[in-house]
Amino acid sequence: MGGTCHPCAAFSPGIVSGTSAQCAKGAAEHRCRPASTISSSSLAGTLKVWEARATLVQRSPPGLFLEPLLNVRRALLNIAADQHPPLAPRLSTELARCWLHSAKLARRSGHLQRAYSHLLEAESCSDLPEVFLEKAKWCWARGDQEKAISELQKGIERHFKGTSEQSGGLQMASAKARLLLARYSEEASSAESAQLALLYKAASQACPSWEDGFFQLAKYCDSVLALHEKAEKKADVMVHVVRHYGNSLRFGSQHVYHSMPRLLSLWFDLGSQVADLQSQRRRPPVLDALEQYLTHLTDRIIGPLVQQLPPYLFFTALSQLVSRICHSHERVSTQLKAIVALLLSTYPKRAVWMMVAVSKSSYPVRVQRCQEVFQLARQQNASLAKFLQDTMQLCDRLLELCNRPCPQGGTISISQGAGPRSLHRLLDDRNFSQVLLPLQTSLLVSLPAARAPAPRDHDPFPRAPVYIRGFEDKVDVLSSLQRPKKVLVKGSDGHSYAMMLKPKDDLRKDCRLMEFNNLMNRYLRQNAEGRRRQLHIRTYSVVPLNEECGLIEWIPNLQGFRNILLKIYRAKKLVMSGRQIKEIMPKLTTSLEEKLNIFRNQFLPRFPPVFAEWFQTTFQDPTAWYTARRSYARTLAVMSVVGFILGLGDRHGENILLDASCGDVVHVDFNCLFNKGETFDWPERVPFRLTHNMVDALGPLGYEGPFRQTCEVALRIMRDQQDALLSALKPFIHDPLVEWSKPSRGARASSDTTGEMHNEKAVAHVNGIEQRLKGVYRGRNKAAGPPLSVEGQVDCLIHEATSEVNLCQMYVGWGAYM
Repeated sequence: MGGTCHPCAAFSPGIVSGTSAQCAKGAAEHRCRPASTISSSSLAGTLKVWEARATLVQRSPPGLFLEPLLNVRRALLNIAADQHPPLAPRLSTELARCWLHSAKLARRSGHLQRAYSHLLEAESCSDLPEVFLEKAKWCWARGDQEKAISELQKGIERHFKGTSEQSGGLQMASAKARLLLARYSEEASSAESAQLALLYKAASQACPSWEDGFFQLAKYCDSVLALHEKAEKKADVMVHVVRHYGNSLRFGSQHVYHSMPRLLSLWFDLGSQVADLQSQRRRPPVLDALEQYLTHLTDRIIGPLVQQLPPYLFFTALSQLVSRICHSHERVSTQLKAIVALLLSTYPKRAVWMMVAVSKSSYPVRVQRCQEVFQLARQQNASLAKFLQDTMQLCDRLLELCNRPCPQGGTISISQGAGPRSLHRLLDDRNFSQVLLPLQTSLLVSLPAARAPAPRDHDPFPRAPVYIRGFEDKVDVLSSLQRPKKVLVKGSDGHSYAMMLKPKDDLRKDCRLMEFNNLMNRYLRQNAEGRRRQLHIRTYSVVPLNEECGLIEWIPNLQGFRNILLKIYRAKKLVMSGRQIKEIMPKLTTSLEEKLNIFRNQFLPRFPPVFAEWFQTTFQDPTAWYTARRSYARTLAVMSVVGFILGLGDRHGENILLDASCGDVVHVDFNCLFNKGETFDWPERVPFRLTHNMVDALGPLGYEGPFRQTCEVALRIMRDQQDALLSALKPFIHDPLVEWSKPSRGARASSDTTGEMHNEKAVAHVNGIEQRLKGVYRGRNKAAGPPLSVEGQVDCLIHEATSEVNLCQMYVGWGAYM
């Protein structure tokens, strides 16, 4: 080869991706290295490095960055195969894998003809089982569903029938093929229910240690659960569903946020059904069978799962577990308390913050059950006795400070007043326990990254904990109606952390919605388009201290949307006083034509679009201004879509905040959920807030630029993940600790009350969310139409949100003119 490098030198990882100096060094080495030194083991090592590096290449857009590397690798493999005939079969197999990878990238990009060409190349190189899998996916992408299913059936018959399938790779390929056949058969409605169940079961049996096989089997059985009318048959299917979800959790944690909430919900529901039947005067005939199913489910499935699974998997559903602490069935309640006690003894510093609100409840039964959990935890961990006592004392002092009467605005001192003053004394005690500061970063569970059984020694909270060391004496009293207090907490790391004590407001819904938003952030990061655009929802920790007070993590640099606009209007001398607004505002009974006339001719001229000026003055560097405006558009869009799906209302100018450091939109106050705004005296008419000022700050394209694109990406992700999102939402909607019909303030529950509330509209809420996720949009006083595409639904929402006909009918306090 003269003065050139030997072809096999290309297999040096340093040469493939290194600098020119490294390439020169590698070339010199390989000039002196005989061809016989290229062994099967060194080839395997190099291919493994290639595979690892391919996972680090940017994936979006599909193939843009990875395809050139695959082209180079194919060229190197062809050269190496010519130079080393003994390695030709192995190299040919790897060449087929490269062609398959290119076919997959082309298919995902929508280039189906190119994908087919790559598939033909892969078929000519090697008879890999993965070839027929990719060919079936290609047929499905073309819309040829029958052909896709036929390819899978013939491929499974050819490659996997009559084989022992002992090797891990062959087992996994067989399982993937059978699972894909089951999913395609279900989506194409080409098989009946019993046959589909067998197909999913075959996929789980092909690779008995594969999480996805059991998870998809559980999902299918769960989907047919509602089709069974007889209680006994339904309970039988329910037990199988829980078993399959449990098996999926034994072999991985990728689907824990779907599997765990659904598993627990089914268990709780069966227990509640049995308890309701037991309370009847006449014993129903079906009760004996249901009791046997519940006993089997509790003792033979849930019990062993608690022993086998790492506790942090249950911690992901701790709020759901705590919410059912007053479960009416004794056997379920006993096992439930054992699980919560295990989590409290394993992760006491974090789990205790989930228990505080229940321990301070106005319902005696809730308090009693909480104390029973504390007692069980103390039996498992004797050191918890003082820790729990100190934490409860700290929460008592915080509640006293939270409810302390004070003038609106200004500051107060903790050292003034006997009750709050003891807060300093409590923390100054050298023997006081280490109480974790409830920051969001400290409370979120970090799951293992590998798709394998979750190890028990995994650290679910890798960040260094920050403990409460004291409080600054000065407390700021905010000017809003509830007069919340901003306190500065001294952390064990030497930093001070701002927190807000909010009285006279039930924060349990905010807390649960923050959990949902964190889950949504997880799916936004997993999606290639969402990750490329860095889509996210700004979240923060919310810790209810009782049923009407709580502790909220303070986010610095936030400014209220309404306050920003008022400041600009005052500078331009365009502001209207509250008296002037009331004089011209229409009445509820005013005709639509008159409301529209007032809105267009009296409000809008006095409140022109000025919000874009805030970005120009706050971010004066051109690059910072552009980045902030883009962040504003994306965070506004994501939360607009999520808020629409959840029926989030009351988005007036004080519940939407802007981060002055980066332009992010931050939403607060999530009490108005599940289309509750439509029941107000002035019913809300818009799906989310997108007034003319908000459009003005989106740039010259308005909502036609990044806003619309991000809405479409976010909605598509929510549709793709709707099963997991609904699995997390349903326990929240049915949460018996959330009073959906709020009792009068100060009223205490009687001692015989179970403490479990029942949301009678829960089914309607779930159905509404499911319909919106499917694209069925029903405007106010309009019949539901056919399901819309993602693009069509987003277009409809934007039209509704910006319609002056809708905006003019909003309550004046919502500020549709701003």
